[in-house]
Amino acid sequence: MPEVLSQTEIDNLLAGIGKEPSQGAPAGVAEQREEQRDVQGFDFRRPNRVSKNQLRIFQAVHETFAELFSFYLASKLQTSVSLTVSSVDQLFYSEYQLSIGSPTCLYVFEMEPSEGKGVLELSPMLVFAIVERLLGGGATEPTRKLRAVTEIEKSLVKGTVEKALQDLQGAWKSISNLKFTPDRFESEADFLQIAPASEIVLVVSFDVQIAGTSHLMNLCFPTFSLEETIQRLTVQHVAPMGAGDGGRKSRSMSVVKNISMTELPVSVELGKASVPLRDLIELQAGDVIILDSRKDSLHPVKIASRTKFYAKSGVHDGHKAVKIVRNASEEEQNGD
Repeated sequence: MPEVLSQTEIDNLLAGIGKEPSQGAPAGVAEQREEQRDVQGFDFRRPNRVSKNQLRIFQAVHETFAELFSFYLASKLQTSVSLTVSSVDQLFYSEYQLSIGSPTCLYVFEMEPSEGKGVLELSPMLVFAIVERLLGGGATEPTRKLRAVTEIEKSLVKGTVEKALQDLQGAWKSISNLKFTPDRFESEADFLQIAPASEIVLVVSFDVQIAGTSHLMNLCFPTFSLEETIQRLTVQHVAPMGAGDGGRKSRSMSVVKNISMTELPVSVELGKASVPLRDLIELQAGDVIILDSRKDSLHPVKIASRTKFYAKSGVHDGHKAVKIVRNASEEEQNGD
């Protein structure tokens, strides 16, 4: 026969229905109910206007810019330079303004044909390091106190900022034909009004290593000025620098451009002569030293103390000159 419950047992069962699962339910059932209670929060005030895939493409574009601009800085400053993308963030414009130190170096630039404007932010220490190297300073940067950048320092860095915007425009060509042109300079974030406080902006942060010292550089883009460009962002639009024939061509052109800016000493050896020290001391204006070469002899042309060509001496437009007639052979080059 089935067991008949007493009234007391029935009352106890009814009283246990309202209790928490942990007090009467099995452990597995309690865990399952706890999992069902997990809720993910969503902030309706802060929508992500740019997806993760689009952010990855956006980051790849600026990694290309970092590589191009680091080549320029290395050749311009004549020291080791490393430029890497440290983060890409979506922030309220008001949050970005609060993150800016004081004083700082803010270069506002126009983005044509878009009506918006962007910001290139350089830390004052980065500006001081660039100026120090441009003026012939050593690899070890002196310790400086944080201060506002002077007008002279702004003038010295102006060319570097313009080159940065040119390289940025070149990196953006894979996704958009935006033209970046300098607009104005600001040293305080309060005067930097390029977007409403509630507008979402994309902030790209860079770590700039100059002679082993780390510095900060940021790029800020309001999303409303990039809406059409962001909508078109797909993986097909961007190929990382160095991938494929286009990447190799860009890298080769960049290397050739940097090499063309390198200066090397060039000298021409017109002849040799042995002169006793007594005669050398008594030399006066108008004295003649007889060399071991003839008028029609070929003279070695040396680049960085190494013979690369042979030339004839003469006169061109009233100036003394040489005319290169042939390349030096490997034996002649190795003989130096």
